[in-house]
Amino acid sequence: MTQTMTTTRAPAVPPVGGVRKLIRDTHLVMTRELRPVLRDPFSVIFGMIQPLVFLGLFGPLLVGSLGGQAESTVGSSVWQWFVPSILVMTALFGTTTVGANLLFEFQTGAHERMLVTPLSRPSLLIGRALKEMAPLAAQAVIIVLVMIPFGFQLYPAGALIGFLLLAVFGVGIGSLSYALAIAVRKQEWMFWAVQQTVIFPLMILSGMLLPLETGPGWMQVASKFNPLTYLVDAERALFAGDIGSSAAGWGWVAALVTVAVGLTVGIRSMRRSAG
Repeated sequence: MTQTMTTTRAPAVPPVGGVRKLIRDTHLVMTRELRPVLRDPFSVIFGMIQPLVFLGLFGPLLVGSLGGQAESTVGSSVWQWFVPSILVMTALFGTTTVGANLLFEFQTGAHERMLVTPLSRPSLLIGRALKEMAPLAAQAVIIVLVMIPFGFQLYPAGALIGFLLLAVFGVGIGSLSYALAIAVRKQEWMFWAVQQTVIFPLMILSGMLLPLETGPGWMQVASKFNPLTYLVDAERALFAGDIGSSAAGWGWVAALVTVAVGLTVGIRSMRRSAG
């Protein structure tokens, strides 16, 4: 007698593709990256020290240095001008260190294990960058609440759009940081050398901390080629409630160009490192 054996196969799970897969994978990566932060929330509280120091010490110094020119240079409220700058600075510091976390994963082998998973490559970049934006959201709420008694006016719609703009720009910067870490993985000190060399000139030439209107002409010209300039101007306009301003529009252009360049460079670097 011949026995016929039949095997029952589990129903195939239809693959998730396109945008749905990207969103799912990005959520998985961001959740993975946020777990250490949730286990140690003190890191978020500690991250508040720097922006509050800048607000408490640099803000009054800014008022004093401008003197009677304050209103004509930065507007009726110095805080309305300066608080968005601090939020941009906090986001910039957070997203430019995405590569530092990747350098640690190189040492533990975690990065190689992530590359063999079916996670999409863009999600590895976007998820890590968005992880830095999650603590920033909590910090931004605290900063705004602290500054309201000092004369800062909150426009909720503009603030929400401004934070979304920061998130888009942060993904681009985080992806570039990711690519830098891959490029210097055998010389980790080079990561911090490049990061510090690039970030501070960009900050100064964006008018983030001091208005460039009082600076030399060459700095004003150089600022026109700095994408961070348009982001800072856009955040100031949005936090002032001017959602439809040209400054906000140019900020979106700068953010979208940055994220396009960042993802392109980051994905290419990842594929080369895996090959």
